[in-house]
Amino acid sequence: MMQAKTTSPQDEHPWDRAAQGWNRYSPVVNAWLADVTQAMLAEAKVGPGARVLDVAAGAGGQTLAIARLVGDTGQVWATDISPRILALAQENAAGAGFANVRTQVADAQALGLAGAGFDCAVSRLGLMFCTDPGAALGGIAQALKAGGHFAAVVFSHPQANPCAATLMSTACRHAGRPPPPPFEPGTLFSLGKPGLMAELLRSAGFASVAVRPVAAPFHLPSARHYLEFVRAAGSPVIEILAQLAPAAQQAAWDDMAAALERFAQPSGWTGPNELLLCSACRPV
Repeated sequence: MMQAKTTSPQDEHPWDRAAQGWNRYSPVVNAWLADVTQAMLAEAKVGPGARVLDVAAGAGGQTLAIARLVGDTGQVWATDISPRILALAQENAAGAGFANVRTQVADAQALGLAGAGFDCAVSRLGLMFCTDPGAALGGIAQALKAGGHFAAVVFSHPQANPCAATLMSTACRHAGRPPPPPFEPGTLFSLGKPGLMAELLRSAGFASVAVRPVAAPFHLPSARHYLEFVRAAGSPVIEILAQLAPAAQQAAWDDMAAALERFAQPSGWTGPNELLLCSACRPV
């Protein structure tokens, strides 16, 4: 098992800086994504005794779900580009009593696991941050055995995700920069372009490709609770605002809070989200 390397503030990855916040809010994220995670694992055919590759695993919410499904005779190999967040994933697995989880620091676009022969592979909300998702999918295909299954969840297009789109556009406006093109590689909605994920999966050598939208509403007590989560774990928004003075950052967050109030309901706050559930297999 590879251990997370020590990084300095100069060379740490943005997800290293968001690691503690993302880990702290793991229960919130896992509750939000509970249904779609279950569907993703079913599409990937994760079951007892399987060897599963978890790409861009983050703090490991889905990793623990996989470890539970595969049992003592199976194994989960969790990878992430952030050493810090992956170390937290390993701690979470150990704390939950799972001895069947391994971790490896790796860029999803350069996994280096060709020929590993995994039964299944998954990626939950990670692939859209790859500037070369085709390379990531090609590496995943090469890590699977013939007939192995893959499933991923990514964000759909901006219009179907008004909360996240509002955060990004507001942050860019306060930072004095234009918002990125909606499907710019490496950004939140980069894989939401209609037909793109299916095309990328087929180009990577996958067969039996299927992509379908799934609703994933975010239920919280208020918009402020949502922004507290984003401020702790929303790395893309945090990075956009990082160069602003504290007062200017606070003005941006206040602006976001006001804009998100339109999703308030008598019973609480519900932010609409649409994700894409993608599945495929490596041909026999």
